[in-house]
Formats: sequence, structure tokens, C-alpha cells
Amino acid sequence: MDITTIIGLIACAAMVVVGIVTGEEGPAAMGHFWDPTSVLITLGGSICCMMVQAKSLPVFLSSFKSMGLAMKVHNIDPAEGIRNIINLSNVARKEGLLALEEAANNIEDDFLKKGIMLIVDGTDPELVRNIMDTELGAIDERHNEKVMFWANWGSMGPAWGMIGTLVGLVNMLYNMEDMSKIGPNMAVALITTLYGSLLSNWICIPISFKLKMHNSDEIKMKEIMVEGLLSIQAGENPRVIEEKLKSFLAPSVRDAMGEGGGDAAAEGGEA
Repeated sequence: MDITTIIGLIACAAMVVVGIVTGEEGPAAMGHFWDPTSVLITLGGSICCMMVQAKSLPVFLSSFKSMGLAMKVHNIDPAEGIRNIINLSNVARKEGLLALEEAANNIEDDFLKKGIMLIVDGTDPELVRNIMDTELGAIDERHNEKVMFWANWGSMGPAWGMIGTLVGLVNMLYNMEDMSKIGPNMAVALITTLYGSLLSNWICIPISFKLKMHNSDEIKMKEIMVEGLLSIQAGENPRVIEEKLKSFLAPSVRDAMGEGGGDAAAEGGEA
């Protein structure tokens, strides 16, 4: 589990609770912020609206469950990925491209394995790039569907909160003869706006940004794979390949990789 996401969600809830209980009424004030009707309008209405936007019920349920992806730690290390590609380039340089087929058996990443097999089969480099780019685009599209689900839900929350507020205000205006009820009715009307804002800014928008960040990291890693595989197919020196792939990384990450791995790769390629 991604501890930063868990802590962040809990801390956000804690900040709201602390803000409520530190008032004059103390913990008893928590009761003022619970209204089942407001929950029904805000949460129920926004969920139903997201169902309308979904292609199908399975797609909706899949998008809804994608919150779990934001809770997971994504161990994507571009530097390690580059080292693996350099190792593959050494194998290809010493033993030929056909030797990569055996090396592919130890690779768990299906995207990288597919690219290796295309090279081993002697596929034209331009066709390899087109196939890999097409799959990369499909992956990005699938991920963005999940991102947009949470982003759209984040925009629906405040809107349905406002709808609930308007419903409450209408009911309040129909009971203006009893002045003692105006304050409580106004408070209940405003709670739906609070619920909508919490749904959007506490859960939906942060989750959408988290999923977007994970997607960006994964796409960058796969772009590195594509460039690395095409360089291997072109017979480039492992040292050249390493320097080319390092251009995808931030300067601080490049420095952290050090120069030892690259020298070793170059020596291996010249052997």
C-alpha cells in the first residue's frame, strides 16, 4: 500500500474533524454535520451521473475500483529499466539478436517481451516502432479512462452539492413563517455543498492526479523500452544506447546512476 496516499486521506479527514470539534460546542458539533438526505443527494446523485457517462456497467465498476490502483505503490525505476536494456544490448552484441529470445524468458514485462520477440522475428524497425507505439497509445487510453472517471466525478460532486443546497433552500422558503427553523434549515441546506466539496477535493481530484502520475511514469518507462529496443536492433554500441536512454531521465537521476554501469556496458559491447 502507498503509505503517503493513506496518510494524506486520513489527515485530510482529521483536519476537517478538528476544525469542527474545536468550536464552542466541542465534539457535540459533529452531529450538526451529518444529514442522510444530503448524502443521498450529493453522493447518490453524482454516482448515478457517472453511471450515465459510463460505456457499460462493467466499465463503470472497473473505473470505480481503480481507486485501489492509487493505493498501491508503483515501483517503476527508469534507471533500473535502462540497466536491463543495456544488459540486453550486450547479449545481442555478443551473441546476436536471436539470443534475445532466451533472455526474454526471464522478463516479466509483457510490453518489453513483445518488443524483443518482434526483433527476434526480424520485423522491420519501422514496423516495430509502429506496433509498439500503437500498443503504447492503447495503454495510455485505457489509463486515461480511469483518470477522467475520477476527474469527472470530482466536477460532479460540487454540482450535486449545489443541487442539494437549492432543494434545501426551497424547502426553507416554504416554511418562512417559523423564524426559529430558518437557521437550522439553512445549515442543512449548506451541508450538501460541504459534502460535494469534500467528495471532490478530498477524494476524487487527488485520486485522479495520483492515477495520472502513475500513468505518466509507466508511459515514460515504456517509451524508454521502445527506444532501447530499436537501438539494439540497429546494432548501436551499448554505451551509445545508455547515453541515449539517459536523456529521458532528470539530471539528478542520471548522476545517481553513476558512470560505472555505462563503462561496463561499453566494455561488454566491445568484447
